[in-house]
Amino acid sequence: MIAVVGAGLMGAATAWELARRGREVTLIEAYEIGHKHGSSHGSSRIFRRVYGDELYVELTGRAHELWRELELDSSTPLLRTTGGLDFGAGRDPEGLSDVLGEAGVRCELLGAEAASERWPYIIFDGQVLYQPDAGVIDADRTVAACVRRAVELGADVWTGVRVTGFDVGEKVLLRTDDGRELTADTVVIAAGAWLPELQLPVPLPELTVTQQQVFHHRQREPSVRWPTLVFKDEALQIYGLPSGSDGGPLPAVKVAEHGRGTLTSASTRTGLVDPESRTRVSGFVRDRLPGLDPAPVAEATCLYTTDVNDDFVLDRHGPLVIVSPCSGQGAKFTPLIGVMAADLATGRAEPQPRFRLIRPA
Repeated sequence: MIAVVGAGLMGAATAWELARRGREVTLIEAYEIGHKHGSSHGSSRIFRRVYGDELYVELTGRAHELWRELELDSSTPLLRTTGGLDFGAGRDPEGLSDVLGEAGVRCELLGAEAASERWPYIIFDGQVLYQPDAGVIDADRTVAACVRRAVELGADVWTGVRVTGFDVGEKVLLRTDDGRELTADTVVIAAGAWLPELQLPVPLPELTVTQQQVFHHRQREPSVRWPTLVFKDEALQIYGLPSGSDGGPLPAVKVAEHGRGTLTSASTRTGLVDPESRTRVSGFVRDRLPGLDPAPVAEATCLYTTDVNDDFVLDRHGPLVIVSPCSGQGAKFTPLIGVMAADLATGRAEPQPRFRLIRPA
């Protein structure tokens, strides 16, 4: 029997993958399915193929195929293609284009004038990379679909139950806060920002938990179909994507800073939006995205769990599998992470060396 601790995106996807392989699975979640306390809630997460790292470009391709497989299996639309833009002096569109070209990923490099003709509601002042496969993931629907299908395939789900202890031997005895005990052959730990607090007998790499904030800005022209966007210069690193239901009843775009959050922990986060981040994002919208109202119509917080190399943590230590696809980039890989975690849990594959608990020098 395999237990999965944490029913966010990664835990839910792992339970789905294990269940469809015919494995006995128990999925344990401290809150309700689809809760808003961690990193897996909301209607809008970015999917993109553009990375300057060949490994992640390859992984996005595998993930894209698995998104379509998950949609087919669950009969639920989860990934909406919009196309995506990368621009800004610090983003290096030409260099990114070269990496994608080497990997055989389709893309288009445009000058500022040509890009402005195509997207007149965005201001460009340099080269722009367009990648047509980018899009928007509905995280809430994804979690719900994975858990529903896992249950339909035979998985057991415990909600409102917090794991309080791990007795690790050849097997693992799990203790919970409601007095239950569960013995598992293997335990997949997909606890997100709670991972550093679990005091596992595992040599975790250095992980930093930050509270991030996101803002939703109403479209001035509701009929415009916005692409996703990633912008970087010396002062800002910003991403944007259509908001979905998170932005309210009228079309909006989610805009947020990447990698500039407030240090916290899963148990001590305030949930209060940083007003300085709101000011910076609203200023970016005013100066760069004239197709949006710079005053946000909705805002929220979430958690990043960041590795020092901005990599994932996906490794096995005895009967424990640690799954922390962190650094604010995990959502787009959700079904692939489920497959990779299931492979580790069942001994089907070795971990990717860069994702090990103890990293190569």
